[in-house]
Amino acid sequence: MRKILVSIAIVASFALGGVNFGLATGLGANKGTGTAKEKSLYDRLGGKKAISAVVDEFVANVAGDDRINKFFAQTASDKTRLDSFKKKLVDQICQASGGPCEYTGKDMKSAHQGMGIADADFGALVEDLVKALDKFKVGETEKNQLLGALGPMKSDIVEK
Repeated sequence: MRKILVSIAIVASFALGGVNFGLATGLGANKGTGTAKEKSLYDRLGGKKAISAVVDEFVANVAGDDRINKFFAQTASDKTRLDSFKKKLVDQICQASGGPCEYTGKDMKSAHQGMGIADADFGALVEDLVKALDKFKVGETEKNQLLGALGPMKSDIVEK
């Protein structure tokens, strides 16, 4: 379980790359029963406003994390660039959770190529994301579904 969580958070923070996350997990509807649709993960997370709050907290966590903040130093030092990064991250999480947003950034592999990101760096990022989700009391089911949607990006991000 820890590995899954670790496999997912750098995804969010190092998310300058785009990926179509077709959540093949069936989050959108109760299948086969003909009953009313289940709320999407996006809705259960609280929509774009809640995702934006988590992203703000997550970015602050990363900025204060000496293990990985070096990867974001240039972005953090430029307000315009930081605002763009946060918007892309919100859109990426929104899209990954079944929301109406469309992520238009680079793919993960291109965005992180040459950065030298290691497993430990990815793990630190995941911890920072989980910390932000926990601060806003995101439920375990929603947290695990979000991390599960983002986790497959790890192989495109980690180089070491």
